[in-house]
Amino acid sequence: MSSYETMPFHLETERLILRPWAESDAAEFSALLSERGDETYTVERGRKGIVELLTATESTGIALLPVQRREEGDFIGYCGLIIGRSTLEEPEIAYELFRHAHGRGYATEAARAVLGAAAATGRNRLWSTVASWNTPSLRVLEKLGFERDRVSMEGTKEVVWLTRSLP
Repeated sequence: MSSYETMPFHLETERLILRPWAESDAAEFSALLSERGDETYTVERGRKGIVELLTATESTGIALLPVQRREEGDFIGYCGLIIGRSTLEEPEIAYELFRHAHGRGYATEAARAVLGAAAATGRNRLWSTVASWNTPSLRVLEKLGFERDRVSMEGTKEVVWLTRSLP
């Protein structure tokens, strides 16, 4: 464990609830990952993914959390902190929503809550890495005060690295 506080695992915003994973999220988690289009994820694989996320949270004190709409109660994606391409001291913020939930400010709203949770752990800086083609995601990060640091190549994919200091 690190010298940082554990991130809060239940966050609420005006329209959203971010909460810990449940096994019942497996089917929707698989459907979300399958929406990327590179492969089809089975419910079993979704279940394994959730177990891996919960295990990682236990050892790191940071979490990727399911995002559900408060009124509808439906799972629309995830948002949270991961080590990703960075470190536990300066983790990455990550989010992914179903396409039907895009364009309504949900990613910005969820990510803003996660920024607050990250600051509460005592960390000084967050990163995010986004494929250069992903304009909507880059816009979300810009709204949240992230600034471009550099661009790297992963195979043929261009990855934009952004960073933001925490209060």
